[in-house]
Amino acid sequence: MTEADFLTTTRVFYDALSADYATRFGDALAANPQDRAVLALFAELVRDAGGGPVADVGCGPGRLTGHLAGLGLDVSGIDLSPRMVALARERHPGLRFAEGSMFDLDLADGALGGLAAWYSIIHMPEERLPDAFAEFHRVLAPGGQLVLAFQAGREALHVDQPWGHSVSLHFERRDPDGITALLRRAGFEPRTRMVREPEEGEGVPQAYLLARKPDGTERGPDSSSR
Repeated sequence: MTEADFLTTTRVFYDALSADYATRFGDALAANPQDRAVLALFAELVRDAGGGPVADVGCGPGRLTGHLAGLGLDVSGIDLSPRMVALARERHPGLRFAEGSMFDLDLADGALGGLAAWYSIIHMPEERLPDAFAEFHRVLAPGGQLVLAFQAGREALHVDQPWGHSVSLHFERRDPDGITALLRRAGFEPRTRMVREPEEGEGVPQAYLLARKPDGTERGPDSSSR
């Protein structure tokens, strides 16, 4: 089967930028307490649901993977770009990293207690989002936790020749309401949504969504007095 053009373009882009990207963004979490707070909540939810392996899908050089490992999660990273995977292995030799696509994860059904897609749903066409969310749902165990981060908005950003590299890529900004609706259609139960104002250099608001795969023990609408 021929690989979708957008996957090839994304791989080539991040292969070219891998070293510069790791240098420029390797410590980004240290300067962003909102990101760290969302990830801490995600880690707590995974543990409360019984733990289990966690996948960082679109891991890049492993900055998020390493952070989640520091929060006590059994986490591994997956990325389209072989050069990003090589950098991640070099920077985090104690963690597992593999090449792969979020549309065809090399994981058994229900294998994960958690999945993070941190700014990794931003390069696919809108019509492919349901396919990605269906795959996330497949690999998560009942009660498994999902966290997404993405730029909020409706207009795409085209990045051309960043840092002098002769590559270009579209960054698709997403509507949080639309992503929430797609998660519901994929079988997820959205639990927490946050949109923060842009920090310096970001340009647009940033969105976070946390959802879970139902485990069949959810209480009905009359089971709580709240």
